[in-house]
Amino acid sequence: MIAVLSADLLSSSSYPKQLMEKVISSLNREFKALENLSKEDSGFKIFRGDSFQGIVYDPSKALKAALQLKTAINRLHLHENGINKAFKKEADLRLAIGIGSYDFKRDSILESNGQAFQFSGRTLDDMKKENRKLQLKTPSENINAEFDTSLILFDAIADKWSTASAEVIYYLLKAYKETEIASELGISQSAVNQRKKAAGWDAIDKLLTRYESVIKEHFSNGE
Repeated sequence: MIAVLSADLLSSSSYPKQLMEKVISSLNREFKALENLSKEDSGFKIFRGDSFQGIVYDPSKALKAALQLKTAINRLHLHENGINKAFKKEADLRLAIGIGSYDFKRDSILESNGQAFQFSGRTLDDMKKENRKLQLKTPSENINAEFDTSLILFDAIADKWSTASAEVIYYLLKAYKETEIASELGISQSAVNQRKKAAGWDAIDKLLTRYESVIKEHFSNGE
């Protein structure tokens, strides 16, 4: 079993050129970081200019990878003199996680196929009709039902993030401590803690823990 992440940028046609350049550069950096999750090529690639797809070979790590990609985009802004201030999000994405078999392997991920690819791609298409931003599809309807509710609630939390909130979540996902985030952003630890609480980190952390536990129990890496 593998996890396939399929995504597209929301309202990308309205992004200024400078913002789009930041988005593409940020995604490519995150793709390189995700390569460390497996010895095999994850194949993350941008296509059509505003969509991307890639493989996470350990499905239990897929939600965390998805949130890292999301927060990497949500934290971007074009306010040159407001590095440590909170602004309304200027960029966002819609992302589907599909967990299943990998039946047809090609050198290019865009030519590969299988259950995981079909779950991910079809779910992404359906999300456009339902105004969803993050969704999971697996062979288990019980797991789908559990995380469907959880991810709807996550969407509600994430929709309220500012760029500053998203940035703190981004570093927490990368296992930075509050003191390290404060040093990275040039703000106080208390400010980091406030942003962490405002962004709903405790609930997100519990969601990640639950997801990893359930997926490990039902879908072994590569099996």
